[in-house]
Amino acid sequence: MTAHIFPKLEIPQTIAAGPGPGNTDARVLAAYAGAGLADHMHGDVLRGMTECKEMLRQVWGTDNTYTFGVAGTGWSGLDAMMAAVMPGDTVVAFANGTFSGIDALTLRIKAATREELAANSLDPQPASVTVIEVPHGTSVTGEMVEKALAEHKPKWAFMAHWETGSGRVNDVQGFSDACVKHGAMGLVDAVSSLGVGNFRIDDYPGVHAWASCPQKGICCLPVTYAPVSFTDAYIDTLRANGAYTFVHNPIFEARHWGIVDGKDVDKGTYHRTHSAYAVAAFHEALRITLEHTIPQRAEDYAFHERALREAVTAMGCEVTSNMPSLVVLNLPGALAGREMELVQNCRAQNFGIWPTLSAPVQVRIGILNLLNMAAIHDIVNRFADAMRDLGAEVDQAAVDAVLDAHYGAAMAAE
Repeated sequence: MTAHIFPKLEIPQTIAAGPGPGNTDARVLAAYAGAGLADHMHGDVLRGMTECKEMLRQVWGTDNTYTFGVAGTGWSGLDAMMAAVMPGDTVVAFANGTFSGIDALTLRIKAATREELAANSLDPQPASVTVIEVPHGTSVTGEMVEKALAEHKPKWAFMAHWETGSGRVNDVQGFSDACVKHGAMGLVDAVSSLGVGNFRIDDYPGVHAWASCPQKGICCLPVTYAPVSFTDAYIDTLRANGAYTFVHNPIFEARHWGIVDGKDVDKGTYHRTHSAYAVAAFHEALRITLEHTIPQRAEDYAFHERALREAVTAMGCEVTSNMPSLVVLNLPGALAGREMELVQNCRAQNFGIWPTLSAPVQVRIGILNLLNMAAIHDIVNRFADAMRDLGAEVDQAAVDAVLDAHYGAAMAAE
């Protein structure tokens, strides 16, 4: 059989203006490409892992020793976070969008008994798990969590901090308070909030495990390391009951990062083959995050999101989100039902925006690592052109006036 060699793959430069992955910093790409070795147990790689571990504690805002990165995307970190959930464990999970819904499915799979899993292996319905379905476009509130935990008294409680499926910020303070009050161990999906919001996880004692991803707020390459952090109480529970995984077992994973028996040690033990290139990229992404500082980055996201929100509103769109890195909107009435067409047209122009992945279909525009006036102007103008291409009437003067007022006021204040 004659081999068929395809032409070299050429992927163009695009503006990633969706919920994530975000736009990777050139410094991170240079660090990835510039790593001069592939030996993942080389001394400099291990030193880099130690420094990443220490920088992650600063980014998370924690004294948790068990803070490190899980190789892979955010789903790898989330799977490790849920590793301690065992068949028959009682769980209450809150779902208010696509991704917290998938998280809830993961928890149902992990908590299902063999009989429950066999009854419906792809969508089990274990009796021990209660999923609180919160309507799309609505945030999870502390009152919702309090009511559910008071009724069910679960061992585990789960919530997404920020749900990018609908662009909603959920009440992590209320969640933590309810977990403390009712003795539940909180699990939080911080995939969209880490590196974007200004928070310290040690301020939420009801939450015992956190998981994020490398490609959103941390702005690293998609397949590097998913940041996770676990309290000693979580690790004690995991150690006592075990987990049905080797690769994503947090105790085994931590050993490779030089965390053994709750302490930092000089040298980690082999767990799986890590990438020297990924370590270099992750290290540089964390350095950039700390140079920017978490409070300043959070302020910058909120500032530029307001500009984008005001601009699309001036185009006749209705914004339904409250996340500082993402605008979720309904198109003007004349374009209702054409959301997917608009998104595909934008992608064809190397302008990467996204639809929502569940009903109702909306448009999502993100600003990950696009924190400057020129980038926001570019996004706004591209989106206005896309709407015009579908026949919408956009008052460009009104849109420009909104942006000029927003950025002009900031420059005047300086």
